[in-house]
Amino acid sequence: MSQFDIIPPETIKSGAATDAYFDRTVETLKHADQNPQVVAEITADQFPTGEFELLAGVKDAAYLLKGLPIDVDALFEGTLFDGGPVFQIEGNYLDFARYETSLLGFLSHASGIATNALRARYAAPDSLVLSFGTRHVHPSIAAVVERSALLADLDGFSHVAAGDVIGREAGGTMPHALMICFGRGNQEKAWRAFDAAVDEDVPRVTLCDTYSDEVDEVRRAAEALGDALDSVRLDTTGSRRGDFRHIVREVRWELDANGHEDVDVFVSGGITPETMRELRDVADGFGVGGYISNADPVDFALDIVEVEGTPTAKRGKLSGKKQVYRTDDGSHHITLTFQEEPPSGDALLEPLIRDGEIVRDFDLDTAIERVRVDVDRTGFPKTDEETA
Repeated sequence: MSQFDIIPPETIKSGAATDAYFDRTVETLKHADQNPQVVAEITADQFPTGEFELLAGVKDAAYLLKGLPIDVDALFEGTLFDGGPVFQIEGNYLDFARYETSLLGFLSHASGIATNALRARYAAPDSLVLSFGTRHVHPSIAAVVERSALLADLDGFSHVAAGDVIGREAGGTMPHALMICFGRGNQEKAWRAFDAAVDEDVPRVTLCDTYSDEVDEVRRAAEALGDALDSVRLDTTGSRRGDFRHIVREVRWELDANGHEDVDVFVSGGITPETMRELRDVADGFGVGGYISNADPVDFALDIVEVEGTPTAKRGKLSGKKQVYRTDDGSHHITLTFQEEPPSGDALLEPLIRDGEIVRDFDLDTAIERVRVDVDRTGFPKTDEETA
């Protein structure tokens, strides 16, 4: 028995991380000597809704299906979508049937996280925005959270092991635990010890709400570290915040009044897009936790839409093999593959796997740039009115 309740990667890759009814399906089809050639598609909404979400998890999904005798077309990671298929699989059904559960999990969870991260990003587009939420999820998926957050163009993240997995360096400064270890009234000792201990490349960001009024601790931190101080962080518990906007404004005022105009004010703790829109003109940065990491998964489903070349689908689903397009006005269009493409339409379903081999790479920087382009093309919410 494993020490942790974690399904290992080799089990996922084998197809054993599945729902029991897929095992029964495989057993039944083999018994009946049935294994049709099918087209299966993964969708959230059948028709465009105008409510865009951000596709993530494509890399994990591709490696899950690698080596199977199938072809897969998919939207690129970092594409905004609002309806129609994001994944399309062609092959004999038994070759991929048991992978549906894991495949949907890879795409649904990462896309939900990435979508909320993107909403946070554009709630304060000119601010520093960091992902702070991995403490709210199972540690085995920390890299999924942080990669999805970076895909949404966030500026950084906190989880060290996740950084090792995705090839990026985590960031962070000090928790309340550090302050408390030095004891009440010894905040200066904690800040100075941090300054003396950590690498000079680490920003000097002091936590300033542990024992006393935020303004008092900010003044003391500025006096203790002087020109070395880069930023102050307010992580005040909700029950003690009162008018948090007023507190942040007062902190900013006192910093400026005492010659610390270059010191930034960073806020964290229960931050949401609504909070960010309220504070973005007075705070320089945000640490966003549960709003990103605890995002609802996108409600993807996988459905067979063609069997042996004949369009078919269950009730409520659209039969037939499809293509989706982005037009110059940012709209998302869905057609059957034999229909004429819309004017100025760019096809979005492109090869991902051919006969079991992955035929694209998964460069995160390229995907982030794709997000930026799609945000501009689709008009993803940026203003108060659009995001309220």
